[in-house]
Amino acid sequence: MTAEVQERLVLDDVPPSLARVETPFRRFVSDFTDSRIATGAFICFLVIAAIAVFAPWLAPTDPYDLAQVSVLDSNLPPFSENFEGVTFWLGTDGAGRDLLSAIIYGLRISLGVGVSSGLIAMAIGCAVGLTAAYAGGRTDSVIMRIVDIQLSFPAILVALILLAILGKGVDKILIALVTVQWAYYARTVRASALVERSKEYVEAATCLALGHRRIVFRHILPNCLPPMIVVVTLQTAHAISLEATLSFLGVGLPTTEPSLGLLIANGFEYMLSHKYWISIFPGVALLVTIITINLVGDQLRDVLNPRLQK
Repeated sequence: MTAEVQERLVLDDVPPSLARVETPFRRFVSDFTDSRIATGAFICFLVIAAIAVFAPWLAPTDPYDLAQVSVLDSNLPPFSENFEGVTFWLGTDGAGRDLLSAIIYGLRISLGVGVSSGLIAMAIGCAVGLTAAYAGGRTDSVIMRIVDIQLSFPAILVALILLAILGKGVDKILIALVTVQWAYYARTVRASALVERSKEYVEAATCLALGHRRIVFRHILPNCLPPMIVVVTLQTAHAISLEATLSFLGVGLPTTEPSLGLLIANGFEYMLSHKYWISIFPGVALLVTIITINLVGDQLRDVLNPRLQK
């Protein structure tokens, strides 16, 4: 009796209640946690997201409350104390705001804008891509020419033009970010939907005279979600960096709703006077946020794409 047969006999004797069922979710978690770097990045992202959500309770002060800000405390280096004995762990900026509190609030704005714009762009891109793939013909050609024109322009240029027309504000920058992102989702969904559209189960559903809505949303769309999950993570990191760039250039968010990019811009003028902490610490927070999201997206791409699996 070979070892393989003995192993099968042993496994057959295990009660069903004790046998480990390999569900798709458990397999996905196991494949994702194979990378310690990706697992650590995911935990770090959860911590960043928790800090952003609970910013009003975690921040030592409200950096944009004029009653809590004093100009006398401006440009204090890290670990300094003011006359009242309050310690500023990361120092203060030129307006006397606690930099740690400003970074916590800035994370909330940057992460909120990035995630919101990614989800809205994904919804629009999915609808456009599914329509193009399922309708085909002239509809597909027209939609894809629009997508090609959109992708031919640099994202930063399109966002700058839109914000120059619309002005500053969270809603304005959301419109700009969604405008420059939806085409990526549309092209990705269309490519996946075309593959699913030509498979036998879709042809069988068509022969059974099932409704178009049922075929699209119950058969084609679920099989297009794995690549979309990867794209939404990577595009969220891209949206955060793009928003920071726009705010740094002074065309993104107003000073009353600051993000990490605006905090970096506020301290840029103090760099030559050796007040490095005003820009360095928000820059580190922005860099860590983008890197963690990109690492999670890279691992998701490896796990959800069978061709990249070992």
